[in-house]
Amino acid sequence: MNPIIPRVSGYITKVYVADNAMVKKGDTLFTIDNKDYIVKLEDAKAALAAAEGNFEVSKADVGSAQANVSVSESNVLSAGGNIETARIRLSRATNDFERYNNLYKNHSITKQQFEQAEAAKLEAENQLKILQQQQRASNYQKSVTVAKSNVTNKQTQVALANIKRAQAQLEAAKLNLSYTVVTASIDGQISKIGIQPGQLVQPGQSLFYIINNQEAWVIANFKETQLNKMVVGQKVTIKVDAYPDTDFKGTVASFSPATGARFSVLPPDNATGNFVKTIQRLPVKITIDADNDPEKLKVLRPGMNVDVDVHLQ
Repeated sequence: MNPIIPRVSGYITKVYVADNAMVKKGDTLFTIDNKDYIVKLEDAKAALAAAEGNFEVSKADVGSAQANVSVSESNVLSAGGNIETARIRLSRATNDFERYNNLYKNHSITKQQFEQAEAAKLEAENQLKILQQQQRASNYQKSVTVAKSNVTNKQTQVALANIKRAQAQLEAAKLNLSYTVVTASIDGQISKIGIQPGQLVQPGQSLFYIINNQEAWVIANFKETQLNKMVVGQKVTIKVDAYPDTDFKGTVASFSPATGARFSVLPPDNATGNFVKTIQRLPVKITIDADNDPEKLKVLRPGMNVDVDVHLQ
């Protein structure tokens, strides 16, 4: 017995099957109003498009940030080269000043020549200070652009994660929309249908069943005193009360791990002084063999009473 359980909530719009109808796997059983799920699907598509747009913007920002980092690195290198040139110029101007200073003291040059050498030295010193300030500014600008580039890279990663999340939400919306069409998961016969158009159904709600008569088995409750010679694989003759003139062939498939009483809602409590020995029964599963007449198997229904004869030899 395969239960029919919807995966989404909603109002039934149409029922395609009737009580006791035969269905094939994939046949539509009923449909649920899908208007809300179509809206959610379109919303998921729009969210994905927005996420993809944000990602493209983030990629462009990354390219711009990387270009800015390259420019700032070039500026730092250029500033370093200019400072080295300025130091050489200052060294030369300092040497010239000292030489001109000695010459001026010896009255070998004019005062004007001395002052020109002194002015050249001061100019070289000022130029070096300016270039050093520019280098500090370039280093600071580089650190700022690198930080901005790192932030932009993180934003791109977030944008990519948002795309993946939007894609997952889109797939979920598609699935939920598909769940509004409830189909048969197996071949079989419909049980009594208790639903109708306009009825509200919820996920997890068992509505009716599809009975698969091709995979029939018997649960026989044997007394515990009958089990000592029974083993898995023994052949069984099955007689159905509803069809006394027809025998079915079966095979012992498995034994229950506990007696039927252990699985009852209120198992017996054999407390000390309150014990009454009762022969217990153990459920035994017997499968219907495949070599039975297929036409005869069609008459079997879940819940029928049967008698079984286990061939112990």
